[in-house]
Amino acid sequence: MLSFLDTLVQGVLLGGLYALFALGQSLLFGVMRLTNTAHGDFIILSAFVAWSLAVVTGSPWLALIVLLPLAFAGGYLLQRLVLNGTIGKDPMRSLVVTFGLAIVIQNVLQQIYTADPRSIDSGGLNTATFQLAEGFSIGALPLLIFAAALALTVGLQLLFDRTDLGRAFRAVSDDREAAELMGLDHRHVYALATGIAFLVVAFAGTLHGMKTTVSATDGPSLLLYAFEAVIIGGMGSFYGTLVGGMLLGVTQDIGFRIDPGWGIWTGHVVFLGALLLRPSGLFPRTR
Repeated sequence: MLSFLDTLVQGVLLGGLYALFALGQSLLFGVMRLTNTAHGDFIILSAFVAWSLAVVTGSPWLALIVLLPLAFAGGYLLQRLVLNGTIGKDPMRSLVVTFGLAIVIQNVLQQIYTADPRSIDSGGLNTATFQLAEGFSIGALPLLIFAAALALTVGLQLLFDRTDLGRAFRAVSDDREAAELMGLDHRHVYALATGIAFLVVAFAGTLHGMKTTVSATDGPSLLLYAFEAVIIGGMGSFYGTLVGGMLLGVTQDIGFRIDPGWGIWTGHVVFLGALLLRPSGLFPRTR
């Protein structure tokens, strides 16, 4: 019983990391139906930038504080200068452009940081644990990551539901032309959404880099986890994304306990099952 509880808890905590990967993607899709195939590479880029800033500042938390405004500005400018031109009825343009960005990011990171993996010094946080019972402990950093994912999920939902900016997001998502007639500049609103999504990406990259090592070519695997969490939970649903990430993490951890080679595979099987049985996701966004 204790072993099952440990598997369940560790899987939920792992799912918090996957949800953190996926929240930015969920925001972009919810506002502008944009599928960013470079999403995982932006997370890795954030991790490497955070690593460099942590070396300079001596603290991963100071590095994150410096990184957040840079991430917002980078997301805003990327959307305003590049991605706004890809928004339209044909999704292929955004897929091609973001795929190209993914290739550029990977190659630039390999040129600057080489192919060697890096890890952000967390000051021992990544090895700290809370002993709950004999043979049952929880890592401090995974718990922090899960708390961050939960806080960002609630924060994004409140932003959408209870703020003027959230109403602007919903307006341009529902009917862009009508929103423009009401005085909204969809290009600015889209850029604000991407800036906020990149704030989440900065959190995800920094915490991921503190938890484990990262390398320049890790982006596609993170993108896959993010897509699976978003699709399982429901496209554009923040709470659904959190639940999707947790379900993915739990099934992977169960697979790892059965056989070390089964963990990732079981997560993919659950994703395919969810796609077949409920293609709109567990908690599809409703208007």
